[in-house]
Amino acid sequence: MKKKVLIIGGGMSGCASAELLSEIKNLEITLVEQNNFLGAGVRTHFYGGHPYTFGPRHFLTKKREVYEYLNSKLPLRNCSEHQFITYVEKDNQFYNYPLHLEDVQKMPDREKVMKELNDRSKSFTSTNLKDYWIQSIGPTLFGKVIENYNKKMWQVEDCSEIDTFSWSPKGATIKTEQESKAAWSEAISAYPIAEDGYNSYFENSVKNINVMLNTSAKIKDLKKKIFTINNEDIQFDIVISSTSPDILMNFELGELPYIGRDIHKIVFPTEYVFPKDIYFLYFANDEKFTRLTEYKKFTKHKSPTTLISLEIPSKNGRHYPLPQKKWQKLAESYISEFPEWMYSVGRNGNYYYSVDIDDCIYQAMLIKKDILNNTFSSNIPGEEYGFENRT
Repeated sequence: MKKKVLIIGGGMSGCASAELLSEIKNLEITLVEQNNFLGAGVRTHFYGGHPYTFGPRHFLTKKREVYEYLNSKLPLRNCSEHQFITYVEKDNQFYNYPLHLEDVQKMPDREKVMKELNDRSKSFTSTNLKDYWIQSIGPTLFGKVIENYNKKMWQVEDCSEIDTFSWSPKGATIKTEQESKAAWSEAISAYPIAEDGYNSYFENSVKNINVMLNTSAKIKDLKKKIFTINNEDIQFDIVISSTSPDILMNFELGELPYIGRDIHKIVFPTEYVFPKDIYFLYFANDEKFTRLTEYKKFTKHKSPTTLISLEIPSKNGRHYPLPQKKWQKLAESYISEFPEWMYSVGRNGNYYYSVDIDDCIYQAMLIKKDILNNTFSSNIPGEEYGFENRT
């Protein structure tokens, strides 16, 4: 007799789970997605003929097995040359992001900055983002490139309110002249070759399962494994949810806060706007926006015009879980109520800001292994799912 599997959410987590679990013969899989398309924020749309996603969605991973899996399903191109730069209005300069030693040499207060870098302790203990960065690069560089950006990114008055920070590695050490200026040079960096990005992966991942778009699933009786879909009560053996756990549990312990995004699309009458190999422009001042992205650098779209997106943090959507321990503990309290046959996956499902495409795929791989072995792992996310320690 086949086991019935319910997948809630058709983003990368849900589609990767669907694709991998569809290889198991004794499963009957249903995927429900509240939107009228699969892929969530990773889906490619078009504006003025230009392909784009809701925020940049290049593929980064340190896990070779995850890269090889996705590349076998969706041919990828290398984009390890990608660089970020950030504008510091006080200096009227663009600097590399992560910071490079040659950036410091261009700064008007370079002597002060170098003294702070030389005076850093070789070991330190930090309890919040502000302390972490000041101890890491000194107060002057913190004020230049980190402080205002994170205050507007997370909508806080002071960076000390952010008490988890392992997701924030950029610039923690200053790159030397011998090191690459590419961002995240220690990871595999790639993007789909196809014009429509990841879309074919989403469509192919659900070929052999029951897909219900414009549909939501609600818990009817967790002990009896009963969920309500389109006013019908259905019993499932295994459930994989990428929905925020507070929504799934009807906010019984309280609501989890998120930062949203307003994304403004702008087409420019030139083939490119950014310098060569620059994919992102960050702005570390009191602008309302955080960064600009030139999509052609990822997509390699051919056009005499170029598409730029401008991102403004807002209350529009539940896109970024807050990196604060009190909210992460609340999320863990929700997830701890889930039985062993129920998985909470993805950025929202785990309430981890640092969860990315590769983590979603890796979780799906581990869930497949659990089901094949008939052993169920802990539902509280942690290092067994490939995530770094939260602090």
